[in-house]
Amino acid sequence: MPEPEHHERHRRFLRAFTSHEPAVRAFVRRLVPTRADADDVLQEVSIVLWEKFDEFRPDGDFRAWACGIARYKVLAWLRDKGRDRLVLNSEVVEMLANESLQAESHLEQQRLALESCFEKIPSEQRDLLAGAYRQNVKIQDVAARSGRSVGGFYQWLHRMRKLLLECIGRELAEEPLS
Repeated sequence: MPEPEHHERHRRFLRAFTSHEPAVRAFVRRLVPTRADADDVLQEVSIVLWEKFDEFRPDGDFRAWACGIARYKVLAWLRDKGRDRLVLNSEVVEMLANESLQAESHLEQQRLALESCFEKIPSEQRDLLAGAYRQNVKIQDVAARSGRSVGGFYQWLHRMRKLLLECIGRELAEEPLS
């Protein structure tokens, strides 16, 4: 493969990986007991994905490919940790993995609808809304920035979440579920 094509293929792989990594992480997280375990499994998944770079299809379903690899890595992790009583047995993990893969498509549609609806909010309100969900934020600070009391800010936040939920419902109704 000529160098520019190879370079472009690497770029597409990295774009697909970074785009779908949160979904793969969520998939793994649903199947293992702790975040640290999920981090370990995801690291192994990343290595396998890279080792299988030659199988990467830029026009393929990267998420399904990565979740398939993640599923086997979770089962391998389960086998290795089998003596630990806190670990689910492999049949339960298989069942959860199947359900998780089925739910994944719907979750992605919901996430895309949320992004679309979020972008429809005026930027100043969008900043306040995002600010309310940042880690280690004091809601009093965000409320003060909005010019509202804490109680008033919570009411505004409730109305914004309700508007977003209604918008997501409309967006999903327009798009059939796959």
